[in-house]
Amino acid sequence: MKLLVTGAAGFIGSHLCEAALARGLEVVGVDSFDPGYSRELKQENLACVQRASGRFTFVEADVRDPRLAALLPPLATGDAVVHLAARSVARESIDQPAAYLDINVNGTLNVLELARNAGVRRFVLAGTCLVYRGLDDGPRTEDDPADEPQTPYAVSKRAAELLCHSYHRLHGIDVTCLRFFAVYGPRQRPDMALFKFAEQMRAGREIALFDQGKAVRDFAFVDDVTSGILAAVERANGYRVYNLGHGRPYSMAELVGTLERALGCSARTALHPAQPGDPRVLYASVERAERELGYRPVVDLEVGVGRFANWYLARPTRNVLADRGLPGS
Repeated sequence: MKLLVTGAAGFIGSHLCEAALARGLEVVGVDSFDPGYSRELKQENLACVQRASGRFTFVEADVRDPRLAALLPPLATGDAVVHLAARSVARESIDQPAAYLDINVNGTLNVLELARNAGVRRFVLAGTCLVYRGLDDGPRTEDDPADEPQTPYAVSKRAAELLCHSYHRLHGIDVTCLRFFAVYGPRQRPDMALFKFAEQMRAGREIALFDQGKAVRDFAFVDDVTSGILAAVERANGYRVYNLGHGRPYSMAELVGTLERALGCSARTALHPAQPGDPRVLYASVERAERELGYRPVVDLEVGVGRFANWYLARPTRNVLADRGLPGS
């Protein structure tokens, strides 16, 4: 089976390509090196994939390009698509809504058309937990309302899910939508909390903790998530939605404490009110994924943050926050 992975040079995409190659799949990776963060970091990710054993083809292309199918090796009915390529910074989307809707909706439409025209039956979409309403307690289940997304990013990902449902109904494609919670680990994007906090701590800068540090999230290690993605590829059947998280809530203050222990340094923190569009509590029920996909996250936060820290400390020193003007740069 050939597996097409969009966003292959990204954080989750590069790990997924490695995992798929290790299972003996032929992998075609697509990435446009969108300037959401530095090309250099994405090339580091891609180099890890290219060193892996197996059949891997990489194509630099934009998922919105109408010529995309002609740029790729041909796909067939028995192949599968995992569509990860997206703009993914929820707060940034508030100031750049058009860019987020264009890439995340029109890009998804173009990749769905590619799959339909090639007769591909299995399509997996990377979604987000931010489609759920902001509630004050309890885990989110896939049956919870997803009709009030709070940011253009979350709107774009919910729209992508609905597009996928339409293509399932109209064209018989087996579609699986995976709602990722806070995925973390080595090669994490620099705008994400763990990487950003590590940069700020090592530089002696202050970490801003919003919602007074009480915001609760579900941190899922990237290896657990890639196992869930591959299970979704293997077991695609009809139209299904699954949460991929760890299923255990932690506050952002607890995350900082775990990172302090892993890096061996102290954090300077400043408490701030919640930001627009940020729910207080957001963690997953993974019972459906466990039951139907055999998904069982095994890496707890202390171990996972330790693995991230080992990777981070081994990297060449440079201020990636300054590359994008991120807070703390």
